[in-house]
Amino acid sequence: MTTNTQTTGRTQAEVGYETSTFALGVGIATAAMVGLWATACMASAVMSNGLGGTIKAMFTAITG
Repeated sequence: MTTNTQTTGRTQAEVGYETSTFALGVGIATAAMVGLWATACMASAVMSNGLGGTIKAMFTAITG
């Protein structure tokens, strides 16, 4: 005679790990969007003022 045995397993998610993984993903995505926006703004400034004018304006903005 054979007996069928069934065991149940319970998996618990580590909430701290899941939360930090999600937060890291959001942070990376936000940093990527900010970087793309900054690149687009710099490209626009170079197209409007030329490379020399943009560099001069940046130094003027930094030094006053």
